[in-house]
Amino acid sequence: MKKSDYSHNELMDTLQSGKLSRRRFNQILGAAGISMVALPMLSRQAMAGAADQATYFTWGGWDLPKFYESYVAKHGEPPNFATFGGSEEAFTKMRAGFVVDVAHPCNVEIPRWVKSGLFQQLDTSKLSNWGDLIPQLWQLPGNVVDGKPYFAPFDWGQTSITYRTDLVDWQGQEESWGLLWDERYKGKIGQLGSAGDAWWCAAIYAGVDFNEIATEENLKKVADLVRQQRPLIRTYTDDPTTLEQALASGELVAAMTWNSSAVGLKKEGVPVKFAKPKEGALTWVCGMMMHKDAPHPDKAHDIIDSLLSVERGHILITEEGYGHSNKKAIESVDDKTLASLGLSRDPQDVLGAGKFMVPQDQAFETASNKLYEEIKAGF
Repeated sequence: MKKSDYSHNELMDTLQSGKLSRRRFNQILGAAGISMVALPMLSRQAMAGAADQATYFTWGGWDLPKFYESYVAKHGEPPNFATFGGSEEAFTKMRAGFVVDVAHPCNVEIPRWVKSGLFQQLDTSKLSNWGDLIPQLWQLPGNVVDGKPYFAPFDWGQTSITYRTDLVDWQGQEESWGLLWDERYKGKIGQLGSAGDAWWCAAIYAGVDFNEIATEENLKKVADLVRQQRPLIRTYTDDPTTLEQALASGELVAAMTWNSSAVGLKKEGVPVKFAKPKEGALTWVCGMMMHKDAPHPDKAHDIIDSLLSVERGHILITEEGYGHSNKKAIESVDDKTLASLGLSRDPQDVLGAGKFMVPQDQAFETASNKLYEEIKAGF
């Protein structure tokens, strides 16, 4: 494909459509002679809403137009987006004064975020899809105060290992987190850059009980294991696309990822599998919380309601491979498709089969994130 095959407008149309995977879009950028460094600028230009639109502070990759069609239908444009690589990064920025309308944490953050006083309870009367949500996904520790929730669940799933089935030899053994510590694959292993996933997955491999993860003994145990792994890692990154591209090329044989990476790679014909480690995958529920000073509270609820809809849920399940909080969205997907994605009509079948994240205090979050960054830096 020649660079001239894509015009600037065609690139923008591709980005705005939300129909291609991020990995495929990045390939198109490369073919057009545009570097990855330029991608954030292109994304901001394509996605930036007017000053009177609400702002959604979310993980990279969730700023795709396909998730916000009902919001756009009501307000004429998508919301504004700000993205982060890890939830602690997002929390730190908001505590420092960064004001948004809606943020996208996971269940492990709920009690700390509520306690911070930075968030307000949701007005569920403004959420047309609230009544269709699976109760166990919003009745989480610390979420409901005086009968009102702070957190609206959206996506649920796993953090595990996506690996090349043609390049990894299990030598007759069960799938295990040990693959990410396997000396045979030194320099061919990828790792998520945030302690919010990596620390917990290392704790699983270390045999640490999540209810005891914050003890001094277990902090040291996990740190030692992460430090032992460091020489084997080719790349640490908060961008799943980077891991997906490296797995597709064979530069990596295995990487810590979320559900969507394996789903996307399989659709593109790459021989991969999303592992079911014998020690258990990391499981979680993520969703939306509204800032106490949200400049656009009604539009903030509209962002949340769009993401909770059956239509968005169907896309989330079938195209990204994550579970969705709306029971009607799950009902819209046939049994064969759910099974092929490793999902179930009952979230507990997946969440309970893994190691479900347990909320911790700020001292643990600060300590684990500091240790992880130091180890990545070689200390």
